[in-house]
Amino acid sequence: MKKIAVLGSTGSIGTQTLEIVREQKDIEVVAIAAGSNINMLETQMREFSPKLVCVYDEERAKELRIRTADLQVKIVSGMEGLLAVATHPDSEILVTAIVGMLGIRPTIAAIREGKKIALANKETLVTAGHLIMPMAKECGVPILPVDSEHSAIFQSLQGNEENKVSKILLTASGGPFRGKKRAELEQIQVEDALKHPNWSMGRKITIDSSTLVNKGLEVMEAKWLFGVELEQIQVVVHPQSVIHSAVEYEDGAVIAQLGTPDMRLPIQYALYYPKRLPMSGKRLDLFSLGSMTFEQPDIETFRGLKLAYDAMKQGGNVPTIYNAANEKAVALFLNKKISYLKITEIIEECMQRITYKENPSLEEILETEALVYEHIERFVCK
Repeated sequence: MKKIAVLGSTGSIGTQTLEIVREQKDIEVVAIAAGSNINMLETQMREFSPKLVCVYDEERAKELRIRTADLQVKIVSGMEGLLAVATHPDSEILVTAIVGMLGIRPTIAAIREGKKIALANKETLVTAGHLIMPMAKECGVPILPVDSEHSAIFQSLQGNEENKVSKILLTASGGPFRGKKRAELEQIQVEDALKHPNWSMGRKITIDSSTLVNKGLEVMEAKWLFGVELEQIQVVVHPQSVIHSAVEYEDGAVIAQLGTPDMRLPIQYALYYPKRLPMSGKRLDLFSLGSMTFEQPDIETFRGLKLAYDAMKQGGNVPTIYNAANEKAVALFLNKKISYLKITEIIEECMQRITYKENPSLEEILETEALVYEHIERFVCK
């Protein structure tokens, strides 16, 4: 019986993780955490009987304690609560499906406790990859990617440990606005940006996919996960989302992972690695697919991807600035406080204005995030 803890159990990745638990029946959920969705948390508590539950919002945690007084479950809150879930002594694997930089400290704590990490939180490696990867190596902890693209790369690397990688081909659907030019994006509304053509994801990551910022974050994450140079990572727009990513080796051979757009597959692979188990759902039918197409990304229209490469080339705390500015800008867009194109404009401005730090500590990473938020509040939200 595998034992897992889940950070972000009420989000898209979290709920699909619990679908796998429900289907496979050989995983025990010992601890779960979420932000404030206590209705779903209560349902999860009653179905999966975790020993520990964290609600980040303390007031909502108090309410949940009252609603579940009949259960023998400890309910905690805040960052201390997230750390408790991440390091629960009974768990073997931590699924980090929490959104944003909130996941960094719990992930570090879990690594130090020797937990396997099923990583769905891009921000952890984007902002603190220089701290996380050496720490994981030192502690002998595997980082198992859950993002479909990084899982595809990871799967394409299996059995090739002795072979040199020439290039990583990181695929992108292109999002709902593929093919549009900048002038056509000026009147984009929230509802338009939330219509992803292939994947079912949370609101924030869906917006990131539409701006190609999500792909920029994945480029940064891939560099840390697979130890390649930035120039070796090539983004390929593949609208059908059948090839989830590929690896080109030095002899020219390309090995790819294909499948239907179903996030349960990479989640399950991370939970059971290196085993593959049966899974319900639609199978890839190449005959009905007929053809696949590939395009170069339009980095002039979708500047989020170009800015990501720029941020990673500069290094230091610039990836943190990029990520934090995007988090704040997307939140403003979702609340209809700024226009769609303003998202990448805010990212670029923050990258130019926030003080550079060459090799930031965890404290300096979090300080950079606060400075970015403060800058945006002062100059954008006034």
